Amino acid sequence: MSSILVISGSPSPASRTGIVVAHAEDLLREAGYGVRTLHVRQLPTLSLLTEDLHDPEVAEAVGAVLRADGIVVASPVYRAAYSGLVKALLDLLPKRGLRGRVILPLATGGSQGFLVAMDYALNPLLTGKGADNVLRGEFVLDPDIVGDTIAPAAAAAIRAAVDRFALAVEDVRFRRRPQLRPAV
Repeated sequence: MSSILVISGSPSPASRTGIVVAHAEDLLREAGYGVRTLHVRQLPTLSLLTEDLHDPEVAEAVGAVLRADGIVVASPVYRAAYSGLVKALLDLLPKRGLRGRVILPLATGGSQGFLVAMDYALNPLLTGKGADNVLRGEFVLDPDIVGDTIAPAAAAAIRAAVDRFALAVEDVRFRRRPQLRPAV
């Protein structure tokens, strides 16, 4: 089975990004995936910001990213930029650390104007770390999340994105399988 990691740049579990992360996790589990979620806010701040790979929690987080077949990267967007927590974690990866993994970006933000953060900030960060299979992500407007409920159209868009992600992960897994050679 494919290894799925969700990287959450959410500042708290009850934040809008946290709600989107929980929804994506549920959809992936319904599809039969084992999902691990890495809440970057729970990593030791000093070790994360000083890039201390000797810290066991930081080393395990980096290892989880490098072992995953598929990665969902979820971040709030502030002033047209992704979460600094997400960047701090991704900065710890080797130069080509995301190569060969399927990546699904998810973001939340206060206005449609912040949508550009995915194309002009988050995607370049991911490709800069070697990601060669970044899917079209989903941006969910803050007003589409009330309490722990996501508006139907936004929930449907997230479902479609997760479905694309699951298909891409399975495609990569299929292509990695050893090919059977006919007996001679």
